Amino acid sequence: MPAVPPSEFPPPFDSNSVIGPPTDAPEDRIEVGIAIVGGGPAGLACANKLMQLLEHEPELTEKLGEVPVAVIEKGKVAGAHLLSGANVNPSALERLYPDLPPAEWPPVYQEVTKDATYLLTKTKAFPLKPTPPNFRKEGTYTLSVSKLGRFLAEKAEEAGVYILTETAATKLLVEDRIVKGVRSGDRGRGKDGEELANFEPGSDVIAKATVLAEGTIGHLSYAAYDYFDLHGADPQAWELGVKEIWEVPKPLDKVIHTMGWPLRWGGRYKEAGGSFLYPMGEDKVCFGLVVGLDTTDATFSVHDALQLWKTHPFIKKILEGGKRVGWGAKTIPSGGYWSMPKRLTVPGMLMAGDCAGMVNIAELAGVHYAMHAGMYAAEAIVDALKQDIDAVNFEAYDEMIHKSEIEKDLYETRNMKQPLTKGMVFGGAMASAMVATKGHFPGGHWKVEGNAEVPVEIGRAGDKYPKPDNELTFDKLGSVFLSGNATRDDAPNHVRIQTRVPREVAQTWVSMCPAQVYEIPEDQLANGAAEVDVHVTASNCVQCGAITAKGGRLTLPEGGDGPLYQET
Repeated sequence: MPAVPPSEFPPPFDSNSVIGPPTDAPEDRIEVGIAIVGGGPAGLACANKLMQLLEHEPELTEKLGEVPVAVIEKGKVAGAHLLSGANVNPSALERLYPDLPPAEWPPVYQEVTKDATYLLTKTKAFPLKPTPPNFRKEGTYTLSVSKLGRFLAEKAEEAGVYILTETAATKLLVEDRIVKGVRSGDRGRGKDGEELANFEPGSDVIAKATVLAEGTIGHLSYAAYDYFDLHGADPQAWELGVKEIWEVPKPLDKVIHTMGWPLRWGGRYKEAGGSFLYPMGEDKVCFGLVVGLDTTDATFSVHDALQLWKTHPFIKKILEGGKRVGWGAKTIPSGGYWSMPKRLTVPGMLMAGDCAGMVNIAELAGVHYAMHAGMYAAEAIVDALKQDIDAVNFEAYDEMIHKSEIEKDLYETRNMKQPLTKGMVFGGAMASAMVATKGHFPGGHWKVEGNAEVPVEIGRAGDKYPKPDNELTFDKLGSVFLSGNATRDDAPNHVRIQTRVPREVAQTWVSMCPAQVYEIPEDQLANGAAEVDVHVTASNCVQCGAITAKGGRLTLPEGGDGPLYQET
């Protein structure tokens, strides 16, 4: 069968459909001072910093109205949709709470004092000495990013922030090319969009400033990229991480990264990635596999590759006698510096965190960058509104980011992702050279290829995945259950794909999705049809965002749907 790029089958979605003027009558609109979309590290750091600054600005606070700061969060609670392999640089938490010692950060398990990196073959684990610089995690803290979300939300509410959970921001309100706020999504629609007995229409939320901190999915952010022509020099690219948490009898005393098996790093397969494994206190370990979404084998599955990885003798020994208690999946923006938007502000709006590509993929680090960006956004907003309560220009924020550690670090690793798809030897050598020279060698601009532009073909990756035994290895549906996902079966479909596509594209979606959202009918699989139908079970979706990377478009479901992560 020929190789086919998924980009040739774009989703039935138009960015302009989620951008428009307010539609509620003025008396029905919800007026807030500053609206923040997303209750993750970026949005909640912004909210907390705003309240710290407004504490010293009573006149401005009064002008912002009864609700000076509102956070719009689509999950059941703040943190419900947050997942990361979190060895976090403490600089942002120290900046936000300079008087709070790390011991009083509720989401923290411990400081990292030891780390190690191993190259795996099928049966052996070879330590890499010295540890590659980008994998050195001493001085970071292992924490739960979902608990970090809950902690920051609690702090924000104590300070007076209004947090609207279970609320999806489904439309960006724009008038005369000025962002005026967002519209919340309807609730209580049936599978075909019909109004059910419990139907509640959404509302226009009008704000002096709107901060998009939506995370990796970036529903409104990516629409704004199109509408305001914000696309960076290269398209964004993503990696997909699938993660598990285990209770184990033997404590782990270090952070571990692995490279090599079971991934095929060669340029033909482009399975560039690796694993992380770290302790969560004395009785738990957390681990995950992260792989770029520019893979070429339509049967490759990160979820199933992680199950295979666990069968390695080195990993199996760590998990021996343990029990799986958590699972989740999420995409990570990996395009780096060249894929960031060319502007982070437009009149009335700012963007911060993963939706703006603020991730250092060399170090798999983004949490502290998101928090720093949120705080810079707060400072830029307060400075502008102090001068003029009707100000819509927040361009000082762009300058703050340009001068910050965020842009400095991302520029130094600007060509990190690109050579990794050329194979482990070449990619590893180039990556080491970039880290050692802080990006001076190799310099220039290596182009990032969009994930959906890479042709896919039916390969053999799926042949080697283990059959789930429900002790060490598990299937996708059981894993979705463990995520706390409770989306109702009769909810409208929020996944936008073409439903009649070449088999290669359909199989890519089926294999890639960690939550078994996509399915090819059995009879079409059996007869080897060149074109097949794709059935979508949207209620399985854990909103990882992978479909947006690989030729579809994930829009937002009803507020409150999706996973309810507790410790990821």
